[in-house]
Amino acid sequence: MPVVQCLSDTDEILPGTSFADRYAVVVGGQSLDAMTSAERAIVNGPAWIGRLMMLRNLLVRPFGLKTGHGDLPPKQKLVGMFPVISEAPERMVLGLDDRHLDFRLLVEVRELGAGRQEVSATTLVRPHNRFGRIYLAVVMPFHRIIVPAMLARVAG
Repeated sequence: MPVVQCLSDTDEILPGTSFADRYAVVVGGQSLDAMTSAERAIVNGPAWIGRLMMLRNLLVRPFGLKTGHGDLPPKQKLVGMFPVISEAPERMVLGLDDRHLDFRLLVEVRELGAGRQEVSATTLVRPHNRFGRIYLAVVMPFHRIIVPAMLARVAG
């Protein structure tokens, strides 16, 4: 079962981060990299999360927030709806900068030995204004349910 842990050093990935959390799951008998893990969690996530994201997009579009592929630069590499910022076999950084907040999602894979790996999802957020802080407060209860549910999909 995924667990939450707080991070201490986030400034190199998203300077000014005011929110950070980390969920992790241990998987066995697989040889995962960060891209495969991210795709399993995000692209193959539970259907209810997709419906919830569609509702979110409908609610925030009037405020001018980014809601999908049409709001991103052309030919931007994506995992699901998230732009890839950097990619290595053991660590992928996804994220988006918007006018209300910037966020990063780190997907990391760490070898534990004996055919086991820890796959973690770390979320970092830097709000820019009051709307960003309100938005973060509103989505946080959903975030705490969604991220573990998506991460659980990595194990198969």
